[in-house]
Amino acid sequence: MNPLLDRLTKEEIAAARRRIEGTALRTPLVPTEGADLWLKLECLQPFGSYKIRGATNALTAHMERGEALRGVVSASAGNFGQAIAAAARRIDRPVVIHVPDNAAAVKVAALERLGATVRRHSFDDWWRIMESRATGDDGTFFHPVCEREVIAGAATIGEEILEDLPDVAQVFIPIGGGGLSTGIAQSIKRRRPDCRIVAVEVETAVPLQAAFAAGEPVTVEKQRNFIDGMGSTRVLDEMWPLFQRYIDEVIVVTIAEIEEAIRHLASRHHVIAEGAGAAATAAAMRAQAPSSVAIVSGGNLDPAELSRILAAD
Repeated sequence: MNPLLDRLTKEEIAAARRRIEGTALRTPLVPTEGADLWLKLECLQPFGSYKIRGATNALTAHMERGEALRGVVSASAGNFGQAIAAAARRIDRPVVIHVPDNAAAVKVAALERLGATVRRHSFDDWWRIMESRATGDDGTFFHPVCEREVIAGAATIGEEILEDLPDVAQVFIPIGGGGLSTGIAQSIKRRRPDCRIVAVEVETAVPLQAAFAAGEPVTVEKQRNFIDGMGSTRVLDEMWPLFQRYIDEVIVVTIAEIEEAIRHLASRHHVIAEGAGAAATAAAMRAQAPSSVAIVSGGNLDPAELSRILAAD
């Protein structure tokens, strides 16, 4: 049975807020100029992404249950890896992080600074780890997406949005594995069932759009580009029922739109966003929907890519 199918309870989300307090920030919800759009700046979190919420909640919950933990193992494009490595370092446990070969250099360097052992794989081999959790390492595997506590950590973002913008009508969220979108949705739709959850994919990899069209997960082509925090070849089977239940719409944005959103965030809001972090802003700027929130999910962008994008303005 899929342990993710039962809706997160208010108690689970409240427990997540308690566990992450003092480690994760309560990030600001910032209005944009000249538009009815708000930015949830998760790029301001320690280690530059929202992943610190789910990683901290999952590891702390594991310890609270008194379960053995000889070491920590995970698969990550970099952001979850940093967050779980930092949490493991606080309790003096060794960490192994499996990364795809397109992981941003800035993220891999951060993992190594945190003391993690980094194992690199082709994207296809890395995705097999995401699907199977099989690595051969000695330690407890924490999945970056398919864990109730990880999704509950993401749900705390929804609670903060509702507190700051109670009449929110739409939330634009970048799609990687789906923990961010389905976590936020479970929080927000409990109190605002009419709020639309809009999943954002990039044109170079559209597994969720393809799954909705086919009625089931299917394999799609993934084109390499600088965006490493979103876009896979297939929706994870464990997450597919949650996507069906909580996602109202899928919007696909172009690389050019994401780069324009990165420039916009830097010049107008003094915010650095990575590709996945700017995707929701790109979609929301196109949609121009009222009372909307765009999740700026992360800010770990290689300096060379940032320079290239800003220079193209």
